[in-house]
Amino acid sequence: MKKTFFLVAAIVMSIAASAQVFEVVSMQQLPINLNTDVKVAAMSPKGDYMLVTSGSNQGLWRYDFATKQLSVITEAEGAGFNVQVSTDGQEIVYRETKTGSDHLRRSDIVRMNMNDAKRSTIAYAQRDSKKMAISNTAMSVSIDNQKIILTRHGKEIILTPSGEEQSYIWPSISPDGSKLCYYVAGEGCYVCNIDGSNPKYIAHDCRAAQWYDNNTIVAMADEDDGYFITASAIVVYTLDGRYQELTKKDLVAMYPCVSEGMITFATANGDTYLMMVK
Repeated sequence: MKKTFFLVAAIVMSIAASAQVFEVVSMQQLPINLNTDVKVAAMSPKGDYMLVTSGSNQGLWRYDFATKQLSVITEAEGAGFNVQVSTDGQEIVYRETKTGSDHLRRSDIVRMNMNDAKRSTIAYAQRDSKKMAISNTAMSVSIDNQKIILTRHGKEIILTPSGEEQSYIWPSISPDGSKLCYYVAGEGCYVCNIDGSNPKYIAHDCRAAQWYDNNTIVAMADEDDGYFITASAIVVYTLDGRYQELTKKDLVAMYPCVSEGMITFATANGDTYLMMVK
């Protein structure tokens, strides 16, 4: 126990020399054991549960923070990729991917009520991710053909704020719906207006960014040897130029998800953490 305590304390004390954004209140390893590598797929807006998946996005599980219970949603392939959670946390939309007789992979898009576990298939055999929107979400964003697809009230808009020749990944909409965060392959993270105007460069080491609030994004700064991620830290950037490193890179913390006062992430060896901040 003492060894674990001092390890977590050392992780929490790792703060960059620049301006502090968060005060880390606590950090704990969560009792999640799936006998496979794990990553966090999504957080509910209220912070009462999170969704986890395997490193290959196969399967989807719900972890309830109050009861500390883990329950299976599906074991389907692709279920952990680009999961959508409604603004009230009552519904999720995910995919179940299958390989057909023509050897092509297609996904059924499934909506599930998180209160009674009732589910319905809202689209069959999709070859893209553009129909992952939830009915009570005014806007959603996805990637199709390396371009950003913004869906607003059922209408799709293609956005290329940093140029049509670029490859885009990891898009995310700010809580107030006014800004878009995205990553340009080979360049780094940007923030622009929701219509794609006025792109602003944030940083290169700011991958898989999630909006914490309308001025703050939480991301990972990872390193690799060309084959595997060898180091990774959870980092914070603000639009007014502040930066903070929340974990040491040797923890290999990746793919953060956020809710108010909470940051969750998994490590390369499959451990899952909950960090409380203010």
